[in-house]
Amino acid sequence: MQRRRNADVIVETLDLEGKHVVDVGCGDGHLVRLLTRNGAQVLGVECSPRQLAKAWAAQKVGDERIVEGVGQDLPAETASADIVVFFNSLHHVPGDFMAAALAEAARVLKPGGLVYVSEPVAEGLFFETCKPIDDETRVRAQALAALRAAAGFEMAEELTYLHTVSLKSYEALRERIISANSEREAKFAAMDGEMRALFAANGRANGDGGMDFDQPMRVNILRKQGG
Repeated sequence: MQRRRNADVIVETLDLEGKHVVDVGCGDGHLVRLLTRNGAQVLGVECSPRQLAKAWAAQKVGDERIVEGVGQDLPAETASADIVVFFNSLHHVPGDFMAAALAEAARVLKPGGLVYVSEPVAEGLFFETCKPIDDETRVRAQALAALRAAAGFEMAEELTYLHTVSLKSYEALRERIISANSEREAKFAAMDGEMRALFAANGRANGDGGMDFDQPMRVNILRKQGG
């Protein structure tokens, strides 16, 4: 499997210049800012107060906006977007609402618009490291099934690659995992020794004093019919 960076894949795959993009589940806004720097007009949507606080505190790089909201009820006008992005976020939508989130993507897209869904595959050393805290095998399978069954779209492209997750420390791993769900904090406290051992065993030292982990990725691009 070819090794690529998530950021490189999205920038190289999508024509972003001048496009209106909705980033669903934008987290701390790092992708919103990347897409903005590459010429897109971006609306980021996030429901986690912890992530929103980080996103709003970051320095803006252009005309990007980040607002509170959820995938199944997007705060965007009908037929207003060229691209809707679910970047490692579709599997975080509650299972009963995944189809609704994709229907909302169809609503806000112009005819011929694209949905870019990037999802980590439930395998690899990074997945195995995180699994004791939150085993996402089932929800990731649900997300894949939902996008393949999404009405009003055609599957334009599917690609897989190996992404390297770089972490400065065990504490960075902990922060990354609990940022999306604060309930995981108690699990980390209860499993501190086991998680530190997994971090040391599954990662490989990099030149910056941190650890790198392999994570297989799948990207699916859906095109809204009617374009």
